[in-house]
Amino acid sequence: MSGYQDWRIEDFPFQIDIPTRWGDNDMLGHLNNVVYNRMIETVVVHFTMGPLQVNWNTDQSYPVVVESLCRFHRSLSFPATITAGLRAGRIGSTSVTYEIALFDEEGGAPAATGHFVHVFIDRDSQKSIFITAQVSTLIEANGCKP
Repeated sequence: MSGYQDWRIEDFPFQIDIPTRWGDNDMLGHLNNVVYNRMIETVVVHFTMGPLQVNWNTDQSYPVVVESLCRFHRSLSFPATITAGLRAGRIGSTSVTYEIALFDEEGGAPAATGHFVHVFIDRDSQKSIFITAQVSTLIEANGCKP
């Protein structure tokens, strides 16, 4: 796709709805910037714990975030339910980059877009390791193809 404003909700195979809260608004009447970033984190965590079946407490290998980005295209505010969409933009040997978009109830172009990079590490050595075939398969089985 040529630009972030061309992204549409149907382009994202994994989606969750996130209700906004009164306290999410800042003094300017729109969602505080940190709320956008928390929504990006929330959709990634739901994907990781859901379809990828990651257990950060017991798995020998698990993902850690090494980079996140949020681009603000237009304001969101309470009360609204935001749909966060996720897809894999790139699956590397040790990392996956998720592309994320936040949509309001009106649909159309996303209000915010970004990415989230996970590197998989070994619990004991705390060093990066190759993504297992099982994890790659689960990413692809859930419609997240790079």
